[in-house]
Amino acid sequence: MFERLGRTMFSRRRWVISLAVVFAAFGGIWGTRVFGALTTGGFDDPASESAHALDRAEATLGRTGNDLVVLYSSPSATVDDPAFRRAVTETLDALPDDVVTRTITYWGTNSPALVSDDRRSAYAVLTVTGDEVQRVDGLKEIEDGLAAPGLQTQVGGYTAVSRDIGERVAADIGRAETISIPVLLVLLVVVFGGVAAASLPLVIGGLAILGAFTALRGLSYLTDVSVFSINVVTILGLGLAIDYGLFMTGRFREEIARGLGVEDAIVRTTATAGHTVAVSGVTVAVSLSGLLIFPMPFLRSMGFGGLSAVVVAMVAALTVLPALLGVLGHRVDALSVRRFRRIPRPAPTAGEVEHGFWYRLAHSIMRRPVIYAVGVLAVLLLAGSPFLRVEFGGVDPRVLPAGTESRVVSETVDRDFVRNSQLPIEAIVTSSGRAGLERQAGLERYVTAVRDVDGVTGAEVTGQSGSVTRVAVSYQDDPISAQARDLVRRIRNVPAPPGGEVLVGGFTAELTDQLDTTADLLPWMALIIVGATFVLLFLAFGSVVLPIKAIVMNILSLGASFGALVLIFQDGHLSGPLNFTPTGTLEATQPILVLAIVFGLSTDYEVFLMSRIREVYDRTGDNTTAVAVGLQRSGRIITSAALLILVVIGLFSTSGITFIKLIGVAMIIAVLVDATIVRALLVPATMRLLGNTNWWAPAPLRRFYAHHGLREGVDPPPSAPDLRPAPAHTQSD
Repeated sequence: MFERLGRTMFSRRRWVISLAVVFAAFGGIWGTRVFGALTTGGFDDPASESAHALDRAEATLGRTGNDLVVLYSSPSATVDDPAFRRAVTETLDALPDDVVTRTITYWGTNSPALVSDDRRSAYAVLTVTGDEVQRVDGLKEIEDGLAAPGLQTQVGGYTAVSRDIGERVAADIGRAETISIPVLLVLLVVVFGGVAAASLPLVIGGLAILGAFTALRGLSYLTDVSVFSINVVTILGLGLAIDYGLFMTGRFREEIARGLGVEDAIVRTTATAGHTVAVSGVTVAVSLSGLLIFPMPFLRSMGFGGLSAVVVAMVAALTVLPALLGVLGHRVDALSVRRFRRIPRPAPTAGEVEHGFWYRLAHSIMRRPVIYAVGVLAVLLLAGSPFLRVEFGGVDPRVLPAGTESRVVSETVDRDFVRNSQLPIEAIVTSSGRAGLERQAGLERYVTAVRDVDGVTGAEVTGQSGSVTRVAVSYQDDPISAQARDLVRRIRNVPAPPGGEVLVGGFTAELTDQLDTTADLLPWMALIIVGATFVLLFLAFGSVVLPIKAIVMNILSLGASFGALVLIFQDGHLSGPLNFTPTGTLEATQPILVLAIVFGLSTDYEVFLMSRIREVYDRTGDNTTAVAVGLQRSGRIITSAALLILVVIGLFSTSGITFIKLIGVAMIIAVLVDATIVRALLVPATMRLLGNTNWWAPAPLRRFYAHHGLREGVDPPPSAPDLRPAPAHTQSD
C-alpha cells in the first residue's frame, strides 16, 4: 500500500503540489477568518444542573448576564454627591438601546453591594445583546461612550475579559509565529545542512495549520469553538510537521546515500518512514479523540482542532512531501551551508555494524540495565509525587496578565466591595401551582433555610416572574475554591418548597458540575486512549509486550509533567520568572488536554524508535543489537525533533494567558523527559531486561498479525548491512 502510494506521489508530483497550493490559498483566505468566530467560554457542561438553571432563568426572567462591569471612581467625591450620580446616569442613559438591554446601578437599586467601602466608587452592571461574539462587538461599539465626565472609568466583566483574552491570544500567536518560523528554519538548516531540505518540514507545518484553521471555521458554524484551540492547533501543526518532515526527509537522504534512484528512494521512504508516520499520526489522532467524549465545548473544540492538525500534517507528509522530494530529487541538499553541513555517511557495508554515540550509549545502558531502570523509575516517580495533592479549580480573570483593565476591575470589586457580589450562587426556584400566599410562604421558608446554611452570608430574591424566582446567595470564599464548591452542594441539599423544584446555578455551581462531569468521564477517556494505543502498537509491531511498555512509559512521562505543574502553577513556584498569578489550584480541563496531547506525542517518539528497532530485529533476530542499532539510527532524529518542538512550545509558553502557559510548560517538561530520560535511558534498559520477550504475542495474535499487521512490507535495499553480531559479542552485550 505505502509502496504504491510512494510511486503515485512521484508520478503525479506536480498535480499534488498544485492541489496543495490551492488548498493553502483557500486556508489562508477563508480558514484564517476563524479568529472572528471564536469564544473564550465553553468550560461548562450543557447538560448539567447549573446549565438548566441558567436556561430556565433566561426563559422566564429574561437574560440578566453581568456582561460588563463599569467601575466609576473619584479621588474626592462620594456616590452621595449629585454630580457623581449625574455623571454616571447620564452617561449610561445615552448608550444605544439596541446594544445595552439592561443597566443596574446603585442609584436605581440602592443596593449597598454596588458601592465601595469608602463610598468613592460604584460600579454599574450592563447586559449586552447577542451571543458572545456579538457582545464583544457591542463592547467595541459603546466602549468610548462609557467614560463619565470627571470620573475615572474602568471596564470589566465577562465580555471585557473575553475581549482581552481573545486579543491577547491573537497577539501571542502572531508574535510566536513571527519568531518561531525563522528560528526553526535556522535550526533545521543546522540539522539538515541545507536550506532546501530544511524548508520541507515548515511547508508541511504551514499546510497543517491552515488546514486546521479551515476545519475549525467550518466547525464554528455548528458549535462554539474555543479561542484557545488556535494555540493547540499551531503547536501540534508545527510540532508534528517537524517530526514527520524530519523522519521522512532524513530517510529519503539516507536512501539516496545508499545509491538508490530518486523514485526508488521515495518508494522506500514512503514504505518505511511513511508507514511509521501513518501509525504515529493515527495514534496521536486517537489520543486526541478522547477529548470528544466530554460535553464541554472547550475540550471538544480542542479535540477537533488537534485532530484536524494531526490529520492534515500526516496526509501532507504522506502526499505533498514525497511529491516535493520527487521534484527536488538529488537537489534536496541544495543551498547547503557547508560550514554546518553534516554530510550523510554512506550506508554500512555487509557485515559492518554502526558504532556511533547512540549505539555506544545503548550498549553502556544494556550492560547495567537494572541500575538504569531502577534509577530512572525512582526519579520519575519522585517527580510525579506532587500530583497526589493536586487541587482543581476554574478560570477567572487572573488568567490575564496583572494590570489588564478587566482584571483590575475584578480585583478592585472583590477587594473594595461586597465579596463575590458579581458571582453569587443562584437558586432558581420553581414553585407549585398553589395559591399565591401559600406559594410565597413556601418560598420564604426556603430562603430562610438557605440563609441558615453554614458558609452563607446572605440570600435575597433578585427576580420573580410567575412561579419562577431567582434567589442570589452570597458567601465569603473564593468562587473557585473547594469550600465554595462544598457550599453549592450544601445548598443543593436544602429541600425545595413543597411541590416545587430548585436548580442551583451560578459561576461556582458551573465549576462544581464541570469537575463532576470531568471525574465521571476521565476513566472512559483513559480507556479509549490506552485501548486504542495498545491495538495500534500491536498492529504495528506484532507484540503485546511493547504496547504495554509504551503505555507505562507514557504514564511516567505524564506523571513527571503533572507533578511539575503542581509545584509551578498550583504552589506558585516560578510564578515570578514565568509572570503569572497562582490561584492555589489547577484549572481542571488543562491536565486533561495535556494528557491527550502528551500521550500522543510520547507515542509518536515510541513509534519512531520502535520502527527502527523492529526493522533491525526482523533482519537479525537479536534483541540487543536491534536496540543499539535502532537507537543509533533514530536517536539523532528524535532528539532533533524534540529540540525543534521545544522551540515551538517554548515560544507559545510565553503567552500572557496563564493556562496557555501551563499547557506549554507541561509539554516542555514531558517532551524533555520523554526524549531524553525515557527514550534514551529507560527504553534500552527495559528492552534489555525483557530480551526477546519484547516481541512476544500469543499464538492466535501472532497469526492475526501475520495476516492483518501494519507491517512495512518491503524488502531491504541491496546495500543493507548484515547486523548479526559475532558470537563473541553476544554475552558481553
